[in-house]
Amino acid sequence: MKRVLIAILAVSVGLAAFAAYQELAVDEAVICKAVVDRAPADQGEMFPADVGQLYCYCKISGAAEATTITHVWKKGETEMAAVELDVGATPWRTWSSKTIDPGWTGAWSVEIKDAQGNVLKTLNFTIE
Repeated sequence: MKRVLIAILAVSVGLAAFAAYQELAVDEAVICKAVVDRAPADQGEMFPADVGQLYCYCKISGAAEATTITHVWKKGETEMAAVELDVGATPWRTWSSKTIDPGWTGAWSVEIKDAQGNVLKTLNFTIE
């Protein structure tokens, strides 16, 4: 009987952890020129080479406990930055920024990853 109870407890703990992981979701994510009053401003998918700085803004839900996400900024296939961000509740708004050199034209992306490194969402944009 004791073994059965231990097995049931182990399965319950495993399912709770799995459920907490499964519920983490990106409700909103955009690339924008600014974040004003915790909201994205001047969002888009194409930006001029002289943009200076861009932000990846996202709203995360489903965090059963404090965790982290990571914004991985890429130019083509080259990782340009990885920014770890805290997620403390649900929903949670957070953002990272990247200074853009005028010579870095071309296809860009930001991967939003959970604490285990799984890609939750990818945003694509272009620097012209």
